[in-house]
Amino acid sequence: MDLSILFRGVVIGFSIAAPVGPIGVLCIRRTLTEGRASGLVSGLGAASADAVYGCIAGFGLTFLSNFLVSRQTELRLAGGLFLLYLAVKTFFAQPAQKAAEVRGHGLLGAYLSTLFLTLTNPMTIISFAAIFAGLGLAEGSGNYISAGVLVLGVFAGSALWWLLLSGGFGLFREKFTASGLRWLNRLSGTIIAVFGLIALWSVF
Repeated sequence: MDLSILFRGVVIGFSIAAPVGPIGVLCIRRTLTEGRASGLVSGLGAASADAVYGCIAGFGLTFLSNFLVSRQTELRLAGGLFLLYLAVKTFFAQPAQKAAEVRGHGLLGAYLSTLFLTLTNPMTIISFAAIFAGLGLAEGSGNYISAGVLVLGVFAGSALWWLLLSGGFGLFREKFTASGLRWLNRLSGTIIAVFGLIALWSVF
């Protein structure tokens, strides 16, 4: 295994995940209201989607890439509507009286929701394709191993960001009162709604 390629993948994954968007807001909110596990699993859903798109770009699955990009209007519409649904749900969520035990179905739901949201942004494929091509790893059958190592690094880098984010905000969880959590829900819901409206606006 070429560790330099793995390291580049980690840097790419970390850099793509770091900008705070709707997934970041969801991760922070879930960390503060439901615990580190929920925040981390939410992030891992996004990291998994990054890895999927990294595979599509890295292994030259042009037909699938073209199909997803050609359907970006439908995907953005679905993603925008889902963001609005999450925004309303988050805005009106009431703080729990005690810490919730988030496991099983709850964690699966957190994972699948961010996986779906990230997959509804097919333009991510273009970013990965450009990066992989720039590194000379997106063409030629002899580069499949290198592309696989790079994708592994992308997942690891993205997962590292979500681990740091959920772990960092988890330190402040105990300092939030019920009133603070209520305002956090309202603020998070509003921000997520803005992202959802932007996604819908881009469709038209």
